[in-house]
Amino acid sequence: MKRNIIGRASLITAVAATALVAPSLSFGADALSLPNVSLSLGGASSPQGLATAIQIILLMTVLTLAPAILLLMTSFTRIVIVFSILRQAIGVQQAPPNQVVIGLSLFLTFFIMSPAFNTINQRALKPYMEGAINQELALNNALAPLREFMLRNTREKDLDLFIKLSKSPAPHTKADIPTLALIPAFVTSELKTAFQIGFLIYLPFLVIDMVVASVLMSMGMMMLPPVMISLPFKLMLFVLVDGWYLLVGSLVQSFS
Repeated sequence: MKRNIIGRASLITAVAATALVAPSLSFGADALSLPNVSLSLGGASSPQGLATAIQIILLMTVLTLAPAILLLMTSFTRIVIVFSILRQAIGVQQAPPNQVVIGLSLFLTFFIMSPAFNTINQRALKPYMEGAINQELALNNALAPLREFMLRNTREKDLDLFIKLSKSPAPHTKADIPTLALIPAFVTSELKTAFQIGFLIYLPFLVIDMVVASVLMSMGMMMLPPVMISLPFKLMLFVLVDGWYLLVGSLVQSFS
């Protein structure tokens, strides 16, 4: 008798729980359902419509490549590498944090590249928006200041290397240099220059580490990490010589 009562009670409890849970499950399923989103271009009934659709696709592609263009065709590469080497030389891994390093590098890049950006705005963007020039001429006018900046900061050795690798004919003037060979040559030159500056920055902090390690060994304090003792001295040295002023000023002047 007791078993029958317990069985009936369990059955009633299960039915009641199912009745209570089922509406909430259905409500959750309705709430979590996402609407269908579709993006499509209408069929082109004329060559002009097809050309417009292709231009939109190319524009979206260029927008996805905008970060790479900013990194590889401006002064950003040299600046961010120097700041990263400085942080490692001092011995502070997260000070300043990555957000500050990237932000400062971006604003310095905008400051250094402002003459080129102003030229692009005056000769390419505004005339194109006003309809005075076509898209091809606007692209050439926008590329010219960037090419001038890259040519001014690219070593001839790196440029000759990529021209030979591309099997292009020897250029007679700067205008004959292909852009696809100029960009990697510029990036290679920037990497070398950044590491040269980083080496010069690293030397005084390396001397401090060696002096502190030698003093600790002479005192028999073998278990005390030298980095812990040398870090305050390196920070004090960098502050006393006004390191940020010297470093930022030297970086900006290196592009002039």
